[in-house]
Amino acid sequence: MSRGELRDVTLVEAVNMALHWEMAHDENVVVLGEDIATNGGVFRATVGLKEKFGFKRVMDTPLAENLIAGTSVGMATQGLKPVAEFQFMGFIYAGMEQIVSHAARMRNRTRGRLHCPIVYRAPFGGGIHAPEHHSESTEALFAHIPGLRVVIPSSPQRAYGLLLAAIRNPDPVIFLEPKRLYRAVTQSVENHGEALPLDTCFTLREGDDVTLITWGPCVMETLQAAEKLAHQGVTCEVIDVATISPLDRETLLCSVAKTGRAVIIHEACRNGGVGAEIAASLAESAFLDLQAPVVRVTGYDTVMPYYRNEAAYLPQVEDIVDAVEQVIAL
Repeated sequence: MSRGELRDVTLVEAVNMALHWEMAHDENVVVLGEDIATNGGVFRATVGLKEKFGFKRVMDTPLAENLIAGTSVGMATQGLKPVAEFQFMGFIYAGMEQIVSHAARMRNRTRGRLHCPIVYRAPFGGGIHAPEHHSESTEALFAHIPGLRVVIPSSPQRAYGLLLAAIRNPDPVIFLEPKRLYRAVTQSVENHGEALPLDTCFTLREGDDVTLITWGPCVMETLQAAEKLAHQGVTCEVIDVATISPLDRETLLCSVAKTGRAVIIHEACRNGGVGAEIAASLAESAFLDLQAPVVRVTGYDTVMPYYRNEAAYLPQVEDIVDAVEQVIAL
């Protein structure tokens, strides 16, 4: 695509578009991961990159996540900007030693002498009938680590703009892509190289009765629930958190001050989830604005089930509608 060209693309195509743009405009950007070069990645997010930029900048790695994470740290400290792909979020744990102990701490350890501009990409979440380790939603693990940004796009436009911002950021970013949204919808995206802001929530729908707070894959069901509730006379403000760490609390607090009610929706298990941190923030700073307790709609505190029971685990539109009706009734 040429600069400024407008095209209807899916979320995974928007990721590919952003990678093409940044690699074309910054020779220090390199891409590495399992099967990402010759095969274009398991979801085809990196298709065409090797043909355009060559094998020195688009590298297939061994099946070794610790190597992928650690090699990226070395590259980043020496002036490169690696974008490393883990095939699925469930495979990322082998690389956590390098991510948590080295990438996240490099700026502090060297007192600012070295930076670690890495983007660790991973498809995450359920919804595609994959086995358990291919369906993880463990973003809270990384949100807990100082020195890491955790960014989760939920649409093609935000995938394009947020990935550009992540690559340009001087510190490591965990960039989680909701794979059940990869090809769920198309959206017009302009290939202009303009990044979207990190550390900022996006208000997707204005409303006065209740604030629906979500991110990643659950944005789709949340918007559908808001539309259904609108027909019942309930107006919902829908907020896509987008960057779950650091958290844009100001936007959330301003919305709850207006609506007086909040429902938090996420796919990850309930215990220790990012929704709990948001609920605690609202209780601490918006207590006098709340007209009802904050309600969470989440996955269960179990391992993601196999595909026959997947729908029972994932938050559904009706679950969100029921939660809203509960807080409206109070």
